[in-house]
Amino acid sequence: MLTGVPLLIDALAFAAHKHRDQRRKNVAASPYINHPIALAHVLVCEGRIEELPVLCAAILHDTVEDTETTLDEIARRFGNEIASIVGEVTDDSSLPKARRKALQVEHAPQLSRGAKLIKLADKICNVRDMADDPPADWPIERRIEYFEWCKRVIDGLRGTNPALEQKFDEAYCDGLARIRASSGRTGEKRQQLGQ
Repeated sequence: MLTGVPLLIDALAFAAHKHRDQRRKNVAASPYINHPIALAHVLVCEGRIEELPVLCAAILHDTVEDTETTLDEIARRFGNEIASIVGEVTDDSSLPKARRKALQVEHAPQLSRGAKLIKLADKICNVRDMADDPPADWPIERRIEYFEWCKRVIDGLRGTNPALEQKFDEAYCDGLARIRASSGRTGEKRQQLGQ
């Protein structure tokens, strides 16, 4: 058996169970577990990351923030190294949203390499999702603001993994262009309808 595969599969099963009742905010309300799987996919296939603790932490990255999971529970089941990385990428939910977002920008340069890799993959996946399948109730302006905030976080991670940084830049530029283009088309349709 491949070294580390049981731990990675255990992390996947754990995250799937913890996120089992959660859905993404997109129109299709896709299963939430698709997001952590996408992060691991980006890390392995686009960033060439094979470090087991990073991949497990990527799968588990939202369990503490978005479920009833604790860091102690992660540490007991997956070890202190994985729990430490998960802790670094977990926002303090008791803070107002604006403060949490500001702290992500401020803390990005000080994160460990593993946490930086996960943040890179997370923002890549999020801007791709925001361009391709955004939350149904998010207007164009909010989507553009989200892109700009993601870029500020990524700018604090530069020098971690050039391949992932390039993938973010591509997703950012392409997604922003498509969002802006759709904004123009929406305006044209309104004009044609006399609104």
